[in-house]
Amino acid sequence: MNFAFSEEQEELRRSVRRFLEDRSPMTEVRRLMETEEGFDPAVWDQMGNQLGLQSLIVPESYGGAGFTFVELAVVLEETGGALLGGPLFPTVALATTALLACGDEAAKADLLPGIAAGETIATVALTEDSGRWDLDGVTLAAAPSGDGWTLDGHKMFVLDGHHADLVLVAARTAAGVSLFAVEGEASGLTRTSLPTMDQTRKQARLEFSSTPARLVGEDGAAGPVLGRMLDLAAVALAAEQVGGAQRCLDMSVDYAKTRIQFGRPIGSFQAIKHKCADMLLEVESAKSAAYYAAWAAAEDSDELPVVASLAKSYCSEAYFHAAAENIQIHGGIGFTWEHDAHLYFKRAKSSELLLGDPAYHRELLAQRIGM
Repeated sequence: MNFAFSEEQEELRRSVRRFLEDRSPMTEVRRLMETEEGFDPAVWDQMGNQLGLQSLIVPESYGGAGFTFVELAVVLEETGGALLGGPLFPTVALATTALLACGDEAAKADLLPGIAAGETIATVALTEDSGRWDLDGVTLAAAPSGDGWTLDGHKMFVLDGHHADLVLVAARTAAGVSLFAVEGEASGLTRTSLPTMDQTRKQARLEFSSTPARLVGEDGAAGPVLGRMLDLAAVALAAEQVGGAQRCLDMSVDYAKTRIQFGRPIGSFQAIKHKCADMLLEVESAKSAAYYAAWAAAEDSDELPVVASLAKSYCSEAYFHAAAENIQIHGGIGFTWEHDAHLYFKRAKSSELLLGDPAYHRELLAQRIGM
C-alpha cells in the first residue's frame, strides 16, 4: 500500500497553488468577503474551464474528469490554505457526493454535467434551527403535489445557499427523510444571507412555501445517502483544515525568524520554540489523519465512517490550536484587523463547528467502533 502522492497529484497541487496565488491572494479574499456573493464569478469559471476542479470526482459518464477523492483532498488542502471563498466546497463535497450516492440515474444524468462543467453552483440544505447534522433534526415537510412534490418549512446555515443554482434539500415525508432537488429561482423559495463570524464562507437561511421540488432517489430512503455525503464531506473538510493549519504554522515560523526582541529573533526563545514544535507535531498528525481518510474514501473502504469522524475531530482541534497559537506568536499585531491571522482563526472556528464539532464526531467514532 502506497500512501505517498504521485507526481501527477503533486503537479495538481502546484497548479492549484499557482492559480490561487495569482487569482485569489489575501487582498482579493478580503475584498470578496465584504461582498454579498463572496466569490468572483470569473474565477469560478476559470476553476471549471481551465482547472476542472468542479469535475474532479464526477465520473466521465456524467461529463466529469473521473478522478478520486485523493485528488479532491489535494485541491481542498490548497484552497483551505488560501482561504478561498466561494461555493467549491458545497458544490463538490456536499451536492456532488450526495448525487453520486443517491442511486437515481436520471437525476445524476440531469444534474451532474452542469456541476462538472462549472455551470451549476450547488449546495445541500440539511440543518435547521437546532443546527443538528443528523436526520433527527430534519422537520421540513414535503408533500406530493400532482406529478411532483412541494416543500414547506425552512433551513438554516446553508453554505452558499443565497446564490446556488441547485439546492438539494433534506425533507420529511410520510415515508421518512427524503432528498429533493430545488432550483435556485423556484417559486416560493426565499433566500436570506446570514451574518457569519467567518466572512469568507457565506451561509443563508432558506424558506420554502409550497416550493416545487423533484424527488431524488427513493421516497424515505435519504438516510444512507446523506450519511455517506456527511462522511465524505467530513474528509473533504479535514483536508481543508490541514491546509489552513499548515499556513498558520508557516506564518508563525516565518514571523519567529524575523521578529527581533532583546537583540535576537523571538524564534530563539524556548517558549516560542515549544509552541512551534507542538504546532508542527499536530499539523503533521492532522495530515496523516486527513490523507488516510482521503485514501479510504477513494478506495470506498469499509473504514470510511470511522476514519472520517477521526479525521474531522482531530483536524478541527489541530487547526483551531494552530490558528490560536499563530495569534499568540505574533503578539499585538496578531490581534489587528490588518493582519491575516484573525481570518484563519475565524475559519478554524467555523470549520470546527461545520458538520459537527469534535465532541460530536468522537461520539460517532465511539459508536462506530462499538464502544
